[in-house]
Amino acid sequence: MNTKELVCLAARLADDKKAENIKVIDLCGLSSLCDYILIATATSKPHLDAVEEEISKKLKEEGYYKSNRDGGDSNQWRVSDYGGFLAHVMTQEARDFYALDKIFSFGKEIDFKKPVKKTVKKAAAKKTASKTTAKKAAAKKTAVKKAAPKTAAKKATVKKTAAKKTTTKKTTVKKTAKKK
Repeated sequence: MNTKELVCLAARLADDKKAENIKVIDLCGLSSLCDYILIATATSKPHLDAVEEEISKKLKEEGYYKSNRDGGDSNQWRVSDYGGFLAHVMTQEARDFYALDKIFSFGKEIDFKKPVKKTVKKAAAKKTASKTTAKKAAAKKTAVKKAAPKTAAKKATVKKTAAKKTTTKKTTVKKTAKKK
């Protein structure tokens, strides 16, 4: 499972636990911090606990573990670091105060509800097909390039032979004309 699939899964898990205003922001190539940010709003401390636990538990089942966690027993904000993405679960007050949506506004928000796997497979199939087509085209170009010099060499040989015959005929004609 790639990072995009993983962060979208985490967002869907937060959605299943009734988290609000869920955003997944794509930061690929824009930040050295991570590739994606997940921001979700919880309505209370028990809700915050439940959303964080659901994401953690289900990702563990998939074989993905937090590399770090911050916020401990905070009533307002928890951050889980999964390497390629950070999951921020926070109350509305914390979200308004820290304004992560504004801080990461340079990134592109992605729709986490769309299935990612199908798109990735199609894109991979297109890449494979285009690579195959490119290899065939390169092979044709190479074949044409290799054949062209041989043909040109044959033509040059034919021209030289024809020129020799013409020169020989002219010499023979001139000698015959001088004899008369």
